[in-house]
Amino acid sequence: MTTASPSVFLLMVNGQVESAQFPEYDDLYCKYCFVYGQDWAPTAGLEEGISQITSKSQDVRQALVWNFPIDVTFKSTNPYGWPQIVLSVYGPDVFGNDVVRGYGAVHVPFSPGRHKRTIPMFVPESTSKLQKFTRSASCSTHWGQIETGPLGVLSHGAPFSLCSSSRSLADFTLCPVKNLCVRWSRGKTLGR
Repeated sequence: MTTASPSVFLLMVNGQVESAQFPEYDDLYCKYCFVYGQDWAPTAGLEEGISQITSKSQDVRQALVWNFPIDVTFKSTNPYGWPQIVLSVYGPDVFGNDVVRGYGAVHVPFSPGRHKRTIPMFVPESTSKLQKFTRSASCSTHWGQIETGPLGVLSHGAPFSLCSSSRSLADFTLCPVKNLCVRWSRGKTLGR
């Protein structure tokens, strides 16, 4: 009897975006999305989401706490293009418009178990003096409306550079569940 090699494996991810520290800002919300290679496909759960608006805590840390749940399952035939989670944090400017306060990304951990990650958040910075002047004159950063969005920013596909936002960090916990191998034989699942 010939044993069929696994034709697909599943990656189940659950966790939460816990909190962030943006000392200069208050009343922020978070968006997340996953980016992954061509062989990957979501099979269950949400691959993007948006949190509630939160205010700074009253303690010394002044943390912005979201406890925003994440639950998604992917399938793939190979590990190339392993999923990454991209976080975008937004908040109001002086005119009440929502503007980006930071972007960050990290790969989903490769091993099962509880993993806590702290992601440095980055903001786009104009590369020309005219763009810098226009941005400072309007007191706004509408980078979230740029066609490439956070994915283009993180892959340096936009006409500006990235600078680290001073002391801005986002904490999140992910729990990748054991990768499940699915074997197929005559149209039936043999096991996990």
